Amino acid sequence: MIFSLKENSLAQKMGSHKNRAKTCSVSPVLTLHTILLVTLYSLSKIQGQSPPFACDTASNASLSSLGFCNTETGMEDRVADLVGRLTLPEKIGYLISGAASVSRLGIPKYEWWSEALHGVSNTGPGTRFSNVVPGATSFPQVITTAASFNTTLFEAIGKVVSSEARAMYNVGLAGLTYWSPNVNIFRDPRWGRGQETPGEDPLLSSKYGSNYVQGLQQSDDSDPNKLKVAACCKHYTAYDVDNWKGVDRYRFNAVVSQQDLDDTFQPPFKSCVVDGNVASVMCSYNQVNGKPTCADSHLLSGVIRGDWNLNGYIVTDCDSIDVLYNSQHYTKTPEEAVAQSILAGVNLDCGYFLSKHTQGAVDKGLLKESDINKAISYNFATLMRLGFFDGNPSKKLYGDLGPKDVCTPQHQELARDAARQGIVLLQNTAKTLPFTASNIKSVAVIGPNANVTKTMIGNYEGIPCKYTTPLQGLASYTSTTYQPGCSNVACVTAQLDEAKQIASTSDATVLIMGADQSIEAESRDRVDLYLPGQQQLLVTAVANVSKGPVILVIMSGGGMDITFAKNNDKIKSILWVGYPGQAGGAALADIIFGAYNPCGRLPMTWYPQSYADKVPMTNMNMRADPATGYPGRSYRFYNGETVYSFGDGLSYSDFTHHLVKAPTEVSIPLQEEHECRHSSSNCKSIDAVGEHCENLGFDLHLKVRNNGSMGGRHTVFLFTSPPSVHNSPRKQLIEFEKVYLHGNTQGMVVFKVDACKHLSVVDEVGNRKVALGVHQLHIGNLNYSFNVRI
Repeated sequence: MIFSLKENSLAQKMGSHKNRAKTCSVSPVLTLHTILLVTLYSLSKIQGQSPPFACDTASNASLSSLGFCNTETGMEDRVADLVGRLTLPEKIGYLISGAASVSRLGIPKYEWWSEALHGVSNTGPGTRFSNVVPGATSFPQVITTAASFNTTLFEAIGKVVSSEARAMYNVGLAGLTYWSPNVNIFRDPRWGRGQETPGEDPLLSSKYGSNYVQGLQQSDDSDPNKLKVAACCKHYTAYDVDNWKGVDRYRFNAVVSQQDLDDTFQPPFKSCVVDGNVASVMCSYNQVNGKPTCADSHLLSGVIRGDWNLNGYIVTDCDSIDVLYNSQHYTKTPEEAVAQSILAGVNLDCGYFLSKHTQGAVDKGLLKESDINKAISYNFATLMRLGFFDGNPSKKLYGDLGPKDVCTPQHQELARDAARQGIVLLQNTAKTLPFTASNIKSVAVIGPNANVTKTMIGNYEGIPCKYTTPLQGLASYTSTTYQPGCSNVACVTAQLDEAKQIASTSDATVLIMGADQSIEAESRDRVDLYLPGQQQLLVTAVANVSKGPVILVIMSGGGMDITFAKNNDKIKSILWVGYPGQAGGAALADIIFGAYNPCGRLPMTWYPQSYADKVPMTNMNMRADPATGYPGRSYRFYNGETVYSFGDGLSYSDFTHHLVKAPTEVSIPLQEEHECRHSSSNCKSIDAVGEHCENLGFDLHLKVRNNGSMGGRHTVFLFTSPPSVHNSPRKQLIEFEKVYLHGNTQGMVVFKVDACKHLSVVDEVGNRKVALGVHQLHIGNLNYSFNVRI
């Protein structure tokens, strides 16, 4: 999200807020935590810091007569009362993220833009840190958390983040509306923002989005119409090109088939709205099939508001309306851009474009005041669900939260556990790991990411409570010696001699390599899949002289072509940590030294460089095209060579699966008049809606055993390969379950399979169909076939 970089852009008007935020992201170490923060909390009250809120009847008794301040009245009536009291200029002021105050009605200004991708962030003007709250818990970047495949973890992180957000709001340091999570599909390995997403799979992304949203939003008083904070799923839709070989997100037209749109790009957004009840969706910069998403009435009013029944507001990515006018030249005048966006379904503009040109759109007859009333009503309803119009929050639910509730030991421990769950063990030759401190008494720690801090938390970050670097984590277990080997990840010259010397005299060597935001980031896509700079040279040179086993750790958002390392016999184990958050170094050490049994699984395919050489990043097609040699994308459609595959990941235990109960066939009960009853040989699939789908499914009983002596978590994947109709996926994930088993024990997992939901595919025009014929289930090494018939 951020902004378009051009004259008069929001970025320039704000003095490039994000850049300012990043320069000051130096984490303080929080000592004497509770006592200090309670003291600062008291000082904040003395200094007069307070959250923005309306209807402060205790300070101004006359406000109690205003209908919108009456909490006993229904929300619809309160919103209507408020809108009816505003002048047109005041209404226009509530179409933009930096909403102006209406002092005559006791309404303070409000900044809508705050971020909470993986912790409360100061990216965005709505949130800041100070001596009152100097840092917040920084969880692993989303791609790492997604690798846990643990839906309860997704929600637990959301709950902590919303508690810290409310605590900061109560001392005037944060807002209540957070433009997170990012649920875009990680379609291409070069995308700089893939790190922000849950990966390439629609089901995983859907479950991540809905569970994280529920964690952020769910009110402790169990009222579904109340919000703890308001989440936002972004960037809608088919957004995954930032800046690749001269193609930027502001001008990119994503040409997407209806089939790919409905079975790949849209499901996470639908799940956010339908399952998560998210309070907001953000439309993206790019066009989809020639239309800017923020001016597409079908995508906004038709799908989000109509088909999915969004209970909330639609916001633009920052400056998107400006972009569709000035950069994409989609309309002839700025007033037309305003009118098209609002009439399409936009309710809020991140930026100032609507504040400048909406009055003109009304004056020219392109918009009616009633259109503006409708737009801002969704915004006000969201603020009312948050309690913004309920008076002083200190006397309400969450009013007792304050600095003492930020960076608590429990929150920081969850950050460490989330990192442990997301770290993926990709290779472990001869069971080299885990190390024991008794056998490995000295470790050479080498690499440009071996002692990093900020790199570990990725982008859209806040200021962490503290950092534990990989070097610090390993040093807590054994004696370490350290040499970076490269001055940074893109080093032109590697310092080989120093690195080789310590590796040749240590019991083991841990190489910590990878990327950072200089390689992959917003507005920065990669052009290749290799380790940057001279890292490959450094890895090979050190491995060749190492005295003991060599462990390679990759810190990155996207996959890397590290085939050279896989094929090097000296490199015994390989781990991917993503960007593991503030406690990433501690979590990595816990796994290397066996305090934790690794359980992460890759949420995206790792391709060889040859794939990137062949496939333009701008080709949006998911499905392979044999006629042109296009290989397709993701594990669902790509069948070529990989470095590592989606779902790959090892444990220190051996888990086996035994199928206890499964059907031999599923029969679809069609009504007598159904056309397929009379010409079944011509029917390849059946609509996945209708009476025949009611209660059509089965339970799959699976026994899972941990054959090792070490307890640990294990992800049970349920994949299906449907019959080859409608150019269906070769394989797709339909369910997964995270289980914990003690050593040498077993448990039962039951998957409830809904035939019309789980066994369906999307046809060429976007309709869901249950494919008739033989379906194959894949569970670990198990393959099981059954027939679906009419």
